[in-house]
Amino acid sequence: MEILIDIILKAGRSAVELSLFVLLPVMVVMLSLMRLLEARGALDRLVALLAPLLRPFGLTGLGVFAALQINFVSFAAPMATLTMMDQRGTSDRHLAATLAMVFAMAQANAAFPMLTMGLQFGPLLVFSLLGGLAAAAATYYLFGRHLSADEALLDETLHHPVAESAKGVLDVINRAGAEAFKIAVGAIPMLVLSLVAVTALKRFGAIDLITQWLTPLLALAGIDPILILPALTKYLAGGTAMMGVMDDMRRAGQVSVELLNASAGFLISPFDLPGVAVLISAGRRVAAVWKPAAIGACVGIALRTLGHALLA
Repeated sequence: MEILIDIILKAGRSAVELSLFVLLPVMVVMLSLMRLLEARGALDRLVALLAPLLRPFGLTGLGVFAALQINFVSFAAPMATLTMMDQRGTSDRHLAATLAMVFAMAQANAAFPMLTMGLQFGPLLVFSLLGGLAAAAATYYLFGRHLSADEALLDETLHHPVAESAKGVLDVINRAGAEAFKIAVGAIPMLVLSLVAVTALKRFGAIDLITQWLTPLLALAGIDPILILPALTKYLAGGTAMMGVMDDMRRAGQVSVELLNASAGFLISPFDLPGVAVLISAGRRVAAVWKPAAIGACVGIALRTLGHALLA
């Protein structure tokens, strides 16, 4: 019992420090910037500019906005856009392509805090875009080609607050700060539970046993076995939990900056059990197309993984 209490207290301390002192400040700044650009109409103009270019990949104007949200806000931010697409009559085929893109791209709530660990943002953003487009195209033209392409009369207007005065700007910043605080605090329970589970597995030798079993296979593929722990954490508990584990490993000197960047392609995305569960809850039709979207996302994540590995 004493060992369990010690594990819980240490995991709780790490989770709170990571959420309030790393995740919260980064999310406040990034969300404020995004919401101000949104309120001033800059994102509307960007979406209008990019939408025709990305239409061949199976993406609509709202799909472009979902890509901006996943890369610059958080993994849950595209939920609102997916819900709008579901309700406004976007075709199942376009919906599946957009969901696949979101699954395959880098999530801001893990990526931005990991910049403090040595993650390179430029390559991450480039490969995130390439992976997202590959996932969308693969889903639209291959895995989701059997889905309906019929669309209702689409309203792709992005409804948001307007910041035309000092008070309007302050209101937008305050709302963004409250949203960032909600994201950071909401991450604490999952972080605590995940870190407790991971620490317990390490303490009782389960991780060492799994590593011992998988090391020969990973050696054949040229993969460092040290990545087993963050990979298990990521796909079972989500990107934020993985970030907590990776932070501890970086502090302990177990993971180099080079290895961190080489593994970013398959570790930083919302394609995990919690991420998929949250995103497909955006609407009935979104949930109905998750299978072709998931297969398409694997194509995008594979491309990202290869890109980061070759760059490293």
